[in-house]
Amino acid sequence: MIDWSPFATYAAALLDIELSDEQLLQFERLTQLLLTWNERMNLTAITDPGEIAIKHYLDALTLKRVLPQVDGLHLIDVGAGAGFPGLPMAIAFPQMRATLMDSTAKKLHFIDHAAESLGLDNVRTLHARAEDAGRERFHRQAYDIVVARAVARLPVLLEYSLPLCKLGGQVIAMKGAAAFDESNAAAKAIDALGGELFAIEEVRLPTLDHPRYLIVIDKIKATPKRYPRKAGTPSRQPLL
Repeated sequence: MIDWSPFATYAAALLDIELSDEQLLQFERLTQLLLTWNERMNLTAITDPGEIAIKHYLDALTLKRVLPQVDGLHLIDVGAGAGFPGLPMAIAFPQMRATLMDSTAKKLHFIDHAAESLGLDNVRTLHARAEDAGRERFHRQAYDIVVARAVARLPVLLEYSLPLCKLGGQVIAMKGAAAFDESNAAAKAIDALGGELFAIEEVRLPTLDHPRYLIVIDKIKATPKRYPRKAGTPSRQPLL
């Protein structure tokens, strides 16, 4: 059993998130599942439970810094991988709906299993490439919040994400030290896809030396129908 009291203290003090004993047990169970499944498939390079709590879970919950209101929102996690940031957000905010999208089916199998095991009724998965989902009427401009962590450089990521975002919604890109350079490089993409840079929020996590950044893009105009371009084109020919 992991001592979750430091994690709970950090969440409360840094992010104003109060986690119940039941929610902490869900994080405990998620850690067990992650480490068990990681033995047979590559889900995470981080295998120390304490590091998982900070680098995966608390990092995910830093989204609350730029989301004053979370309950009732529909969030989509683009390129969800092993479920971060979507699963921690779904645990912490059960009144929020979370769709976790990835193009790798085996990772979504883990997320489905984890959500069922933890009783997360507010989680669903979507097996798709972002370029394809962004052109489907059920997903195009359908989400209040679009989040992504470690998916692509910002000019590419925005073509994946802004088409999925509702007018009046936000895209939040979770980035490291290159956040400001990527934001400058993405100026053309932001404008072309109907966005506007709202903020770059610095976040610091305990035990880590370097800050992380949340790049927040407001969706102020409808994304032109020609975007996203067909699968593979955004990464080969970024909007620069």
